[in-house]
Amino acid sequence: MNKRIIPLFALLAIFPICAAAEESAVVAPAAVALPEPRTPAQGPAPRINGPTIFGVRPGSPFLYTIPVSGERPVTYAVTGLPTGLSLDPVTGRITGTLSQPGTYPVTISAQNRVGTAQKRFRIVVGEDIALTPPMGWNSYNVWGCGVDQDKTLRSARAMIAAGLDQHGWTYINMDDGWQGSRGGPSNAIQADKKRFTDIKQMCADIHALGLKVGLYHTPWVQSYGGKAGGTSEDPTGLYNPKVQWPGKCIPNTKQLPKAIGKYSFVAADARQFADWGFDYLKYDWAPVEAPETKEISDALRATGRDIVLSLSNNHSNSLFGCIKEVSALAQAWRTTTDIKDTWNSVKGIGFGQDKWAPFARPGHWNDPDMLVVGYVGWGKPRPTNLTADEQYAHVSLWALLSAPLLIGADMEKMDPFTLGLLTNDEVIAVNQDALGKQATRVVGKKKEDLFIAYAKPLEDGTWAVGLFNLGDAEATVSVKWSDLGLKAAPQAVRDLWRQKDLGSQAEGYSVKVASHGAELIRVGSPH
Repeated sequence: MNKRIIPLFALLAIFPICAAAEESAVVAPAAVALPEPRTPAQGPAPRINGPTIFGVRPGSPFLYTIPVSGERPVTYAVTGLPTGLSLDPVTGRITGTLSQPGTYPVTISAQNRVGTAQKRFRIVVGEDIALTPPMGWNSYNVWGCGVDQDKTLRSARAMIAAGLDQHGWTYINMDDGWQGSRGGPSNAIQADKKRFTDIKQMCADIHALGLKVGLYHTPWVQSYGGKAGGTSEDPTGLYNPKVQWPGKCIPNTKQLPKAIGKYSFVAADARQFADWGFDYLKYDWAPVEAPETKEISDALRATGRDIVLSLSNNHSNSLFGCIKEVSALAQAWRTTTDIKDTWNSVKGIGFGQDKWAPFARPGHWNDPDMLVVGYVGWGKPRPTNLTADEQYAHVSLWALLSAPLLIGADMEKMDPFTLGLLTNDEVIAVNQDALGKQATRVVGKKKEDLFIAYAKPLEDGTWAVGLFNLGDAEATVSVKWSDLGLKAAPQAVRDLWRQKDLGSQAEGYSVKVASHGAELIRVGSPH
């Protein structure tokens, strides 16, 4: 592995929000009354949500929990389930292993006191996993580097209590701060014993809820939060920040740290993560480059466990120069630096993603960072600074961009408005569409344009279209069917947030959009 010196500009720009100065950079907003959610209340009848496809590698442990909303109890059934997999009809969890590559079409059924629902589903056994963007929660935007076992388990239980798992939310991911020293038979990194009493049991407890679990690591000697990384300047893996990472959080120019050490423990760490039972890895350093990506990708693949590899972060757009090579090795990669809960941050990140669109595809996703809705705060939880309309724009755009959807909020403080943002199955379906295309801008292509439309083709032949108003006053935003490459013929239009048909429109669609807000529609009739 190459031994490099980290550039000072990277340290100055992207060192951790764990620092108190960063935490206080955003002023907590005054309490405001949130509007009623646009998302209609869920009825008692069962509805099968989530994607229509799921990928697993040959021989890897299989865990898929069928997301079904509606009145409990629910009884699950699957017809055509291949040999090697079994279904728990009470929990809806499919487990087992499949050794032969191929596509296995099945039909899922869910029944409760009110009725029955069915859905066609494909299980794909091959080298690609995460065939739709991962959905879950990450600890960083709420707890900073203060994650521990109790907070992680509480967040998992809160996800279940809020019913988010019924809409496809799956991952409970720990960010920076969990790491301790090295040890064990392979001298792999261990969890901080003061924060985690039994990390393997924690993973088992989360799996028992039908969820999956992730964690954070870095190929650097030290993480952004000051914890041991995947390499060392010491052959035994000793981590001594006073020797290996001199200075405080940001060293001065005479004490620049050796970012990547002489000795790599990445393979041992990957085996440890798999043994604990982790399903997702956020791998964080800068600049993100191919050698380190290949090392961790190969190490995770060698464990025999499907662990989603998500790369972070993309300071100064350094990743774009090697994105073709890197995108083949990872399931997701950050296209930006860290998001903040301000309109300027969401706008600057979200509306600058078009150049990344050619690299998004099933199993490989552009990641514009986490959702900043609900209670965030990077160690000091408080309501997001985004207005209600800005939150609709944020979630609408991330759905259109086929972005990983990772909630950055306190899972135990889910108000009705935030739940409405996160449980609208028609909006989520845009993100989870199996075609895997990222939306691009079709209206308002100039930098100074305030009224913008993004369009995304869907697997069933329809289009998802988002209409955005970047201006400071309500305005009418329009899209023509010709902007989508469609003939000027009547097209069916459906309001996805309100789950309401709007009839056929002859040549296009216009709607009043709130300042900094969005409307999200589906255009056309499914095949």
